[in-house]
Amino acid sequence: MAISGDTLPDFKRESLRGTPGFFRIGCTHSGQWWLIDPEDRPFFSKAVHGVAADDKVTHDPGARLRSWGFNTLGCGSERLYLDEGLAFFRSVDFCGAGTPINLAGVRLPDVFAAKWPLLAAAHAAEICGPLMENQHLLGWLTDDCPGWPTRSAPNRPGLLQVCLSLEPGLAAYHAAWEFGLALHGGNLAKMANDWKVTLANKEVLRAMTKQDQGIATMGYQRDDDRWVREFAQKYFSTTVAAIRQQDPNHLVFGCRWGGPVQPALREACAALADACFVDHTELTDQSVAPVFIGDFSWAEKSFQAEAPVRRLLGPTTLERMLRKGRLGLARAVAHPAVVGYAWNRWHDRAGDQAPFGSGLVRNNEMEAREHIELLTAINDRVEELRAMAIFTEDMI
Repeated sequence: MAISGDTLPDFKRESLRGTPGFFRIGCTHSGQWWLIDPEDRPFFSKAVHGVAADDKVTHDPGARLRSWGFNTLGCGSERLYLDEGLAFFRSVDFCGAGTPINLAGVRLPDVFAAKWPLLAAAHAAEICGPLMENQHLLGWLTDDCPGWPTRSAPNRPGLLQVCLSLEPGLAAYHAAWEFGLALHGGNLAKMANDWKVTLANKEVLRAMTKQDQGIATMGYQRDDDRWVREFAQKYFSTTVAAIRQQDPNHLVFGCRWGGPVQPALREACAALADACFVDHTELTDQSVAPVFIGDFSWAEKSFQAEAPVRRLLGPTTLERMLRKGRLGLARAVAHPAVVGYAWNRWHDRAGDQAPFGSGLVRNNEMEAREHIELLTAINDRVEELRAMAIFTEDMI
């Protein structure tokens, strides 16, 4: 792709986001999104989260990453990002900045508290200011795997139920009740009937939440989606503005979710950030562009054989997992909306067993060759895969 100086002839000028001399994002005239590095070259980010080293490690993590075709340090790599000369992400972690909501697995600041914007601004000044001129910083994330409710747990309390169950001293409690009742004529009995649950009073709902018992009806889900959008819009409008106030040079990528999330939450983030992290399972032909595959791993459940297949073929095998994962990653990096991806772990989780571990490096520091060989082959061919309009499995 021919790019020279600041003219960026292959990119639609109106699509460009970011500041010249730092990482930017733009869309080519053919409709493909790319990151653009500080020297105005197209850049596809290949990252790994949690890259770590201590005094006992004999291997060089930066050298390993480069030899495997990676060019970016993901979240949780704070000990390395200033020394390696690699592009890197940094999380501001606003979830620790305000009055905490901590109930039923939800851990978020009370964005309805009067002091929330001031606390967010002070936190951004502390974290973002020192890196404002760093050209290796690819972009900011508001948070690294914060405590938003996950889409994969529909029977656990959602965000609206949690906020309705808070202590009355929290602003989010009053905002949630005002919001929820307004949707049902200000009447608790009508709200309970529309949700198809029995709620004699507010304490019944609080007891359900403390017992981790969620409301899974369509009526409640509809209201919860609206509340998530309301909460997220308030959260991301404040945090994204705070980052940009302190650092106008760098891109904002929203949040690293750590897995699939409610569409309302992801859409609220995408509307305000320069690019949005998504799970590979959420990538569709109609994906809002640009996006970053935030936590990829073929060791996760989505790449395991489904139940009917297991009955026919026996237990999931390494070969099937890697074949399915390789194709999934190749398709993801070729998607025109995608500007990068991140493998979700550097080290195996505690208890992981080779060859089905999730890390690129075992806990004894040996490399996981079953992952490394395939990832290196794909990383080395990203530009080629993105140049293919159509490709088949035997081409990768």
